[in-house]
Amino acid sequence: MKKIWIVLKSEFIRRVRSVWFIVGTLLAPILIIALSTLPAILGAAAIGSDEKTIAVIDETGVLFDEFQNRVGDQFTTTKSTSTLEDLREQVLEGSLDAYLIIPESILEDSGEATFYSVEGGGLTGASRLESSLSRALEEHRLDAYEVSDEIREIINTRVPVESIKLTEEGEEADSAAFYSILGYIMGFIIYMAMFLYGAYVIQGVLEEKTTRVIEVMISSVRPFQMLMGKVLGIGAVGITQMIVWSGLMLGITFFAGTLISMFMSPADLNLPVDASQEEILAAMDITIPSIDPSVFVWFVLFFIGGYLLYASLFAAVSSVVEQQQDAQGLLTPIYMLIIIPIMFIVFFVESPNSPLAIGLSMVPFFSPILMVVRVAVTEVPIWQVLLSYALLIGTFLGSMWVSSRIYRVGILMYGKKPSVRDLLKWVRQA
Repeated sequence: MKKIWIVLKSEFIRRVRSVWFIVGTLLAPILIIALSTLPAILGAAAIGSDEKTIAVIDETGVLFDEFQNRVGDQFTTTKSTSTLEDLREQVLEGSLDAYLIIPESILEDSGEATFYSVEGGGLTGASRLESSLSRALEEHRLDAYEVSDEIREIINTRVPVESIKLTEEGEEADSAAFYSILGYIMGFIIYMAMFLYGAYVIQGVLEEKTTRVIEVMISSVRPFQMLMGKVLGIGAVGITQMIVWSGLMLGITFFAGTLISMFMSPADLNLPVDASQEEILAAMDITIPSIDPSVFVWFVLFFIGGYLLYASLFAAVSSVVEQQQDAQGLLTPIYMLIIIPIMFIVFFVESPNSPLAIGLSMVPFFSPILMVVRVAVTEVPIWQVLLSYALLIGTFLGSMWVSSRIYRVGILMYGKKPSVRDLLKWVRQA
């Protein structure tokens, strides 16, 4: 243990003292939030800026005005009497983005509108056109039957539904959206961390093997001690960052109400000047949900277990090659085990207690990401969390046993790429 501790301390201090470690630790949460929200923001901005001019041939003679009022800012519509051939040429030349034909038969529910363009309507564009035309047709039919304004209000009435979450202690407001975002961010952080710290392990092993420093080191330290110290040392760096990030997320959640109320004027909300923070948040219809601290505890613990499991595999693979390029083929199956859970995150957020979600969160290679998502999104029975973590640690111990046997031979092998048969032979050697 003393020699493992020496290697651990060396790896930890060397990396923690780096400026990039400090900068990365402080900026990573901001980067994660930006990566989570930026695509949606940019997508909305792109849709808003991509205004299309559409010529509309309204064969009904009654729907265009209402359709134009409802289609929104994404499209600029003009009523056209040009021939279809002229409109086709304008679209192909680029002087017109698209044209829409509204047949007369649509009034009798026996036809459909047709949209012609070079780029297509896109998902949101096609939905917007269909919705606007449907509402225009609905208004026309209401006018035809001389439906009164009172009846129209009844038709357009929408009933709000307040979601209440039942707990053992009583009832509380349903904050599913907040917990879903939290679970997604936590899962994504662990996903990124597996790749980041795995790269550190690969780089460290290859660097020592390439420079042949390892040949000197193993004269004083056994390969298993070297492997364990390296894995634990880099893992300690990751644990430090995870604890800092968990503290930041918990602090942001705890002080979110104070921060929001600081930037809002009570006068803007028709409240007295001395209005309390709770009154300001209530006026804005904002509820800051509470987070069980155990969520962050499991977040750190599952990161530790997941990192140890994957780091042992990364170290074993990198010990049998001499260049990082040679390791890519062997690393691909390990990378896939990390990527697969990300593909299920949306499903887990929507159905965290389904049989598939429970089953996948028990798989040791998936649980570091998927169980953390479940714990953040919903209340998971403690036996499931403990069983999942026990399976994860058990798999790590088995993986470390296999990896250490490959590592002790592979770290001194040069020139020859081992086959699968060679790796199995190394594992079986006493």
